[in-house]
Parts: sequence; C-alpha cells; structure tokens
Amino acid sequence: MPLRRKLAWIAVLYFAEGLPFGIVNDVLPVYFKVHGVSLTEIGFMALLNLPWTLKVLWSPLVDRYGDRRTWVAICLLVLAVCTAAAPLFDASVPTVPLWAVLLAITVASATQDIAIDAYTIGLVDPGEEGDANGVRVTAARVALIASGGGLVVLASWWGWRAAFFAAAAWFVLLALAARAAPRVDVPLAERRRWLAPMRDWLFRPGAWAVFAFVLTYKLGDAAIGRMIKPFWIDRGLSVAEIGVVSSSIGVVATIAGALLGGRLTSRWGIYVALLALGLAQALSNLGYATVALLDLPPPQLPAGSLAALFEPVRSLIYASSMTESFTSGLGTAAFLAFLMHVCQKEHAAVQYAALSAVFALSRDAAGAISGWATTVLGYAPYFVLTFFLAFPALGLLPFIRGWIHDRSAA
Repeated sequence: MPLRRKLAWIAVLYFAEGLPFGIVNDVLPVYFKVHGVSLTEIGFMALLNLPWTLKVLWSPLVDRYGDRRTWVAICLLVLAVCTAAAPLFDASVPTVPLWAVLLAITVASATQDIAIDAYTIGLVDPGEEGDANGVRVTAARVALIASGGGLVVLASWWGWRAAFFAAAAWFVLLALAARAAPRVDVPLAERRRWLAPMRDWLFRPGAWAVFAFVLTYKLGDAAIGRMIKPFWIDRGLSVAEIGVVSSSIGVVATIAGALLGGRLTSRWGIYVALLALGLAQALSNLGYATVALLDLPPPQLPAGSLAALFEPVRSLIYASSMTESFTSGLGTAAFLAFLMHVCQKEHAAVQYAALSAVFALSRDAAGAISGWATTVLGYAPYFVLTFFLAFPALGLLPFIRGWIHDRSAA
C-alpha cells in the first residue's frame, strides 16, 4: 500500500482518537461550570481520565479477540450513544447515571486508543514511523481543536444538546470510516498467545533501558508544562493572551513541529532523531529560563495592539512559547516513532499500552510536583532544572541502540 494512503487512514483514525479526549478534558469542564456545578465536583471529574492510564489492564483482550478495526468501530458507536445521552441528564446535579455515562465515554475512548495504536503499528513498515507519527500528532491536535473549541462555539449558537448530538454524529461517521479501513492481518496463532511474548519482550536484553528511556524522554517537557501559564500570569499577561497565543497559535506551532519532526525522523532514522530532536526539545526550556532571569517589568500596553508586541517581556514570552511548542512537536514525533518501532506487530496492543502507561506515570508525577518545586526554587532556577531533566534519557540512548533497527543505529 502506498505511504500516502496509509497516512490518510492514520489521519482519520487519530482524529477519532483525539475527539473524545477533547470532549472530556475541554468541553465537559465548561459544560458543567455553566450549569452551576461546583469547582470541587468538576475537579473530581479528572478521575474520568483513569481509563486512559489503566488501559493496559484490558489491552490483551484487543490483541486476543476480534479485528482491530471492529474494536474501533464498536467503541465509536458506544461513544456516539453515550455522547448523545449525556445532555439528557440534569447537568446541574451530576448523578450516578450521568457519571456512568461519562465513564463509559472514557472507557470506550481508551479501548479504541488501544486498537488504533495496534492497528497503526501493524499498518506501517520500518522507516515509515516518522511520517506516520507526524500525521498522527497533527490529526489528534486538529481533533482537540474541533472538539475543545468547535463544540463549545456550536453550543453558544445552538445550545448544548445540539453540540452533543453533533459530536455523536461525528462518531457514527468515523465508525463507518473505521470499518472501511484496509485490513491488517495478524496470525491467529500469535493472537492466542500474548503472555509468553510479553514476558520475552519484557526480559529482552536492554528492556530496562527502554522503559527508563520512555519514563524520562519527555520529563523536561512534562516538568515545565504546568508552570508555563502561571508564569505568564505572574509576568502580567492576560488570560486572553494565554488563550490566543499559547492555546491557539501554540497548537499550530506544535503541529508544524510534529510534521517536520516526522519527516526528519524518517530521513535521519529514529536513533539520530531521538538525539537531535530531544536536544532541541530540551534547549527550548532555556528560553523561559532566560525570560525569568531577566525579570523584565510587566507589559503596560493592552494586548492586541501592534505596539504591545514589541514590549520586551511580551515579545520574549511569545517567542519562548512558539519555540517551546514547535520543539515539543519535534521531540514528540521522534518519541512516538520509537514507541511504535519497538513494539511487535502481533502483540502491539499490549506492548504499546504498557509503554504508554510508563510514559503517563512520569508525565503525571512531574506535573504533580512542578508547583512545589517552582515555589521552592523560583521560576528561573526551576526552568533551568527542567533543561537538565532531559539528559538522563539522552544518556540512555547507547543502551537502547539494539532495539532500533534503522540505518542510523549502526
């Protein structure tokens, strides 16, 4: 199958993967807030994200039973039904049935993630992982914009029920598309045995380094991520600027970085891309550290005027944001290509879910302590620290060389 056709299907599937994530994390907080739900209850809804972390527990079922396209289609139909049902409950008083519907959304979404990741690993050939992951990140980001922003705008025009029904219709169309995707055959004998291959994979020489690498490669990004927007506010920038520059223009920069990172990964090979793009990803954190060290006066002009763009603190923070978003896309494309590369096609559902869980552990742990560390150290020293957090992973690269089979690994 031509690479372009593969990339088209990857774009469709990862748009489907990003859509429910945006609904749960971007739309639902707005939906419940405008219905008068307390911040405490909205905060508890973060527990709905647990299925995305725990999906490794039922990933063997996806490897063992059924076609991966069928799993995706069924999950999308469940998402359609549950999304259409959600606005039928009283949102001002979230009850157990409503919580159950929302939990069903995240379980179905996590399950389709397992199937989509496994299907994609089976679809692409060695050397194509870079381009595949550039398109993958782009499609998922577009889905986040479409769901997180598009549905909220739609709700402001036509009401929340219409917005949820529109999302449900999207899911039905995507389910039909998933069933039309080209078949990726997995030998039945291999599907019936997953435990022994998983054990062999876990105890393969260098496995400890692979898991340590997955745990640490995005550590610097995760550590700085939660502190960027508080830093903006403390430097006198407005909430509106955060929305426009960081959350909108920043997404475009991330997409551009992911597409370029995917192309470079395919051209250079995964090993070289992990080193070069990982270093670029780390260096961008020093941009914020520089702004914090300069301790410039807060902006005096209102955001939106042309003259405001040339105020030192504003222009430097904008430049740091664009650089950080762009290099994050570069590093993400190489990193996801590596995750895909080291999984066996026949057992990709279990193996990729396991690696994703390891990555989520470091991301959540780094984010959890970032506020405390910034309070103790201050912004500038903490941002410098996040730069150095990238180097343990880069130091592990020689130990994972045996797991990478491309032209740059020799």
